[in-house]
Amino acid sequence: MLSLISPLLFKVILYILKTMKKRVIIMGAAGRDFHNFNLCFRDNPLYEVVAFTATQIPFIQDRIYPKELAGVLYPNGISIYPEERLASLIEEYRIDEVIFSYSDVSHEHIMHKASLVTSMGANFILLGAEKTMLKANKPIISVCAVRTGCGKSGVTRLVCKILKKKGKRPVAIRHPMPYGDFLKQRVQRFASQEDLMRYNCTIEEKEEFEPLIDAGITVYAGVDYADIVKEAEKEADIIVWDGGNNDLPFIKPDLEMVVLDPHRPGHEMLYYPGEANFRRADVLIINKMDTAKSQAVDVIMKNIKEINPKATVLYTASAIKVINGDLIEGKKVLVVEDGPTLTHGGMTYGAGVVAAERCHAKEIVNPRPYAVGTIKQTLSSYPNIKNLIPAMGYASHQIKELEDTINDTPCELVLIATPVNLARIIRINKPTVRVSYEIEEIGKLTVDNVIEKFLTQ
Repeated sequence: MLSLISPLLFKVILYILKTMKKRVIIMGAAGRDFHNFNLCFRDNPLYEVVAFTATQIPFIQDRIYPKELAGVLYPNGISIYPEERLASLIEEYRIDEVIFSYSDVSHEHIMHKASLVTSMGANFILLGAEKTMLKANKPIISVCAVRTGCGKSGVTRLVCKILKKKGKRPVAIRHPMPYGDFLKQRVQRFASQEDLMRYNCTIEEKEEFEPLIDAGITVYAGVDYADIVKEAEKEADIIVWDGGNNDLPFIKPDLEMVVLDPHRPGHEMLYYPGEANFRRADVLIINKMDTAKSQAVDVIMKNIKEINPKATVLYTASAIKVINGDLIEGKKVLVVEDGPTLTHGGMTYGAGVVAAERCHAKEIVNPRPYAVGTIKQTLSSYPNIKNLIPAMGYASHQIKELEDTINDTPCELVLIATPVNLARIIRINKPTVRVSYEIEEIGKLTVDNVIEKFLTQ
């Protein structure tokens, strides 16, 4: 009798699962979306992820999340579509739930997306912070921010430097940037310039990995963070999570450090998921104090007292370093700044403009009349960017367009104010000056004090 009942029960279970199964779209930007899928939906028979949508980053749509990463429930992988197709996909595939899975968007923007989705009958879902955090077997310090461009990468380098001085071996795990071959990028380890070349990194990837490598820090990144954490644990005493944009950590931290920007006061309350970081933080670092206005710092302090009064508050400066700064005086200069900070980060200038003004450049040249291809399109899409070029380089043809734009712009000197040295990547037909910044601590209570307390606990 059991032999007859068991197949029947099996069929009933399959039927129930099929009728209960929810059809899902995950909205993303090549990073958080794949992590949320891997952790919450892969191998989960109660859900069918029909598609990913992609935005913010160019050239990342119209791809397939491969079956090798998607798991046994997805023998054909999962298609990735432009976010512009979201409404038609909801209708075509009778979607039950849309999972929002990317970062650095205003609260207003995210509610417009929610209104679109809910108006079509689907649920709009934000996954809880710790629902998407892996557990590690080593201590975790996370460095995140309330907006792109606050200076968190500099803080990550400072934290790693302090840990090394205290005899610990830190390993950094970086927020994902899988813009190439997903399978080759499943688990990436960066410890040298050769590794950057081996993985054929974009400018955006090099901007994040190269400064840590130059500081002697091994960095892991990729697509499947469960596997990445396992590999990093093999060589780390402490793992430092180096956040991307203003996203939450992918690994549950033992110490959460969050960086704020007084050049954008109040943004800690206006952007997702930066406000969640702001509310969760153990340590809040107000950076760029060397160029901040006191009224702006007052706004941030007021918000801290109202929202997260238990957090430890530290102050730092983004000290701008200029090699051969005397060459700038009296020159017509072209400034090239970090791309993401200027685009979805919303900043209109960066360290390069500050350096040009401090070093008495004769003129900061407007590159708009000479911009070509996608660089021209980017400047058109962000009209508030004045007299500088965002270093966009998500594909080889875009890197060539960046090179052509720089070389065609009439100037006497190019100020390279990107985290990566562009002179290593493109051929520039003019003299260049490198502009960078390092985090400097201000006040009696420091990052070193916080880490010392953390280690003793």
